[in-house]
Amino acid sequence: MALQDLTPQLRTRLNRMERAVGWFVLVAAVLLLAGFGYYLRNTAQRKGWFKTRVPYYTMVDRATGLRVGDPVMLMGFEVGQITKVDALPPDYFDYNIYVEFEIMEPNYGYIWTDGSKTKIESDLFGKRVLEVTKGTGGYSTYDFHPLEEHTIADLEKLPDTDKWTLAMNAYDSTGTNVIVPVLSPLNKDVIGKLRQSGLVKLPVFNTREMRKKPTAVWHDKEGAYVKFIPKPDKNANLYWLPANESMAVSERAEKLIGQVEQALPGILDLTNKITAVLGNSATLASNLNIVALSAQPAASNFALLAAQLRGPGAFGEWALGTNGQKDLEATLANVNQTVANTDTNLNELFENLALSLDNLAGITSNLNAQVQSNTNMLGSISQAVVDTDDLVQGLKRHWLLRSAFKKKPDTKTTQPTVSPKQGGR
Repeated sequence: MALQDLTPQLRTRLNRMERAVGWFVLVAAVLLLAGFGYYLRNTAQRKGWFKTRVPYYTMVDRATGLRVGDPVMLMGFEVGQITKVDALPPDYFDYNIYVEFEIMEPNYGYIWTDGSKTKIESDLFGKRVLEVTKGTGGYSTYDFHPLEEHTIADLEKLPDTDKWTLAMNAYDSTGTNVIVPVLSPLNKDVIGKLRQSGLVKLPVFNTREMRKKPTAVWHDKEGAYVKFIPKPDKNANLYWLPANESMAVSERAEKLIGQVEQALPGILDLTNKITAVLGNSATLASNLNIVALSAQPAASNFALLAAQLRGPGAFGEWALGTNGQKDLEATLANVNQTVANTDTNLNELFENLALSLDNLAGITSNLNAQVQSNTNMLGSISQAVVDTDDLVQGLKRHWLLRSAFKKKPDTKTTQPTVSPKQGGR
């Protein structure tokens, strides 16, 4: 049906629907582009697409487990990736494999001329990882300041000479002693020493500027920074990090198996000797069993002899006699009982004596306290004693109590009573 055949109301509704669909498609496209841009941005940050990358290289014996794109580790972090793995020329006999890798900013700041090396570590599955160690001193491997060459005469004409640093180690005329170390500011004293060295042109850094890409690389043999030429130029000069390469797991396993094969005859010989020792031990145990069986009658005789010595009718009883042995046993039992009783009585005596001393000490202490507190007590006690004595004497003379105080006759002087016939009357 043609659009002209629709009523005005339907045409209006259709136009509104078309505009809504158009806005929906436009918003979806914008969201899609925004999501794609966000993904690209995160990927670029993760991959370091917009970060400065500094190239290095090393040389190893084997390329086993090393692939282009593998990560480069530093202190446990992923700081770059391997960019090239290639074989060296056949006439190069020191190493076999050339490995080139990049380190992203700011991690290349940990790489110094002293202490920085590469380590090739392998895992259980034969995969090898390239790891770079942190530097301990020396100089930075790359520099980002503009590198220029000037004569001694031109150095004094430079503006802000303190902002310029020497890019090499300047030696004396003998070529052995450093008179001006690298990265020294170009002040008047330094320029004077450089004039005495006899050098014509010197590489210097303009520290007033900082470039995004590296401008100079340290050259170990020359002891100076030289202009950095990046890849893919054939004269590219990258910084070399020596490698400490460990053996692959498969090679270690083969070496271990070889050592086991070499040691296996000795192990078999040792097991044979152990078997012989065990056989001798079994023979010795059987011989000891025979000796033990042979010694059983002697042990029985010794037990019988001991029983004869201590039993009834034994040698002790024969020597002392039946009554003597019984008397001796009874005497020993009495002595033991006497010692036990004596010990018990002495303990009771000492305990009673200690108790009496404690009581006496308490009485004397109380008496002392009473005397101390009452000075007239001694006179009162003396008078009470006299009065008590008079009372007792009076009681002795009283007719009712006189018989209770009669004196007992002296048994030593009184003669026994005898009959008149016995007395001679």
